Amino acid sequence: MEEKHKLIQVRQEKLEEIQKMGVNPYPYSFKVNGRAREMVAGFMDTGKPEEGPVYSIAGRIMSLRGKGKVTFAHIDDGGGRIQIYVRQEDVGQKTYDLVNLLDLGDIIGVEGYLFRTHTGEITICVKKLTLLAKSIRQLPIVKEKVVGDHKEVYDKVEDKELRYRQRYVDLIVNPEVKDVFRARARIMNSVRAFLDSKGFLEVDTPVLQPIYGGAAARPFTTHHHALDSRLFLRISNELYLKRLVVGGLNRVYEFSRDFRNEGLDRSHNPEFTMLEFYQAYVDYYEIMDMVEEMISFVAAEVLGEKGKEIEWQGKRINLAGPWPRRAIIDLLGEKIGARISVPLDREQLVQICRRLGLETDSRMGSGKILDKLFGELVEHELTNPTMVMDYPLETSPLAKRHRDNPDLVERFELIIGGMEIANAFSELNDPLDQRKRFEAQMRLRDLGDEEAQVLDEDYLRAMEYGLPPTGGVGIGIDRLTMLLTGQESIKDVILFPTLRPEEAK
Repeated sequence: MEEKHKLIQVRQEKLEEIQKMGVNPYPYSFKVNGRAREMVAGFMDTGKPEEGPVYSIAGRIMSLRGKGKVTFAHIDDGGGRIQIYVRQEDVGQKTYDLVNLLDLGDIIGVEGYLFRTHTGEITICVKKLTLLAKSIRQLPIVKEKVVGDHKEVYDKVEDKELRYRQRYVDLIVNPEVKDVFRARARIMNSVRAFLDSKGFLEVDTPVLQPIYGGAAARPFTTHHHALDSRLFLRISNELYLKRLVVGGLNRVYEFSRDFRNEGLDRSHNPEFTMLEFYQAYVDYYEIMDMVEEMISFVAAEVLGEKGKEIEWQGKRINLAGPWPRRAIIDLLGEKIGARISVPLDREQLVQICRRLGLETDSRMGSGKILDKLFGELVEHELTNPTMVMDYPLETSPLAKRHRDNPDLVERFELIIGGMEIANAFSELNDPLDQRKRFEAQMRLRDLGDEEAQVLDEDYLRAMEYGLPPTGGVGIGIDRLTMLLTGQESIKDVILFPTLRPEEAK
């Protein structure tokens, strides 16, 4: 801590010197007419570089070395890096005195022409230099060296705690991190383009809800002072989107920021992004087709030809369809070598758990135990895309009963890379059956299941006006981004993930 304090003090002293020179270290603006990556890519040797176009570019100093009256530096403009060359005789004594007070991390603007150095590097010969922001805190130093035709990186910043807690530093020193979040934006834009082309309408629904629902999860709770009422951060937007289908908006979607009061691990963050879309007059078979088509489309848009087969956590994942469709009961039965009874027999499931050394407790209903068994034994083995279908009735209170077996529901989960990516139903549209299902969930709550669904009278009232046959799905945008960008943790695809409170220092 003492060393850091001294480094900050040295930079503050330089800041004071700059101000005494009459230079504003934090000006209001700077006109830019070029980008580093495009400037380098478009450079052409003419033999008279000084007669070429004058570029104006701004960025952060990432390397800095001076010798006498000449200084070289690299600046990063957020999209790429370019070398600059500053001579005292070109910029004048006052500006060069300023250059001698610059540090790594400072943000500057420069004007000049492009030329190629003796080592072959395309460089800006600086004619004007402006300090745009003096950096008080030293950046972690990352060294790069070009060896042959590739670049080697030394002292790379890999400390997860620093990277997640100080994402701004992570973005500065690890340029590839920017690429992950640019890819995330392209993924979301591709999803929008796909759904818009199918006639869907993007909508917004409440984040603060008087009754939470649409998923099995514990909510975050808050209080509205003006209304003197308790509100919940949404755990899902499902029930609101289906209200809109009741109202005649037959194809709707939303990128929903959801909040679930749950643990954190490689694939879970309490705040996350879901895509949910609902379409009237279709069932879960048609939703399966659309999800497969959409994810294949998005992968191709973002990755091109590489989108047909991706690598994630050392596994090759083939996204080429058609994707297999398997009943959850069959998959689990094959794994344990026994037939799972339907309707579910809780005692049978408990005995299976005991035999396998898996713990259960009295608060867990049959559906919870089945989910536990599937998660522990099967899910992680499903590497290639698999539509896991036809869940037992009690696990899915918002799904329509299966047309061929009333003890099952028409639901599927898409598993890729051992992770649930999507969850979808033929939506339950019988208001009397829905009330019974809600009441059954409330009984589970009374037995201690904090994640059981809450009875929502307004949603039931909406259903009583008539919800047409509807198919709907929720897709985890964060997890889909993990797969398509090769990231192992959900924290790597959320700019500011939820972390433990920082310890006082």
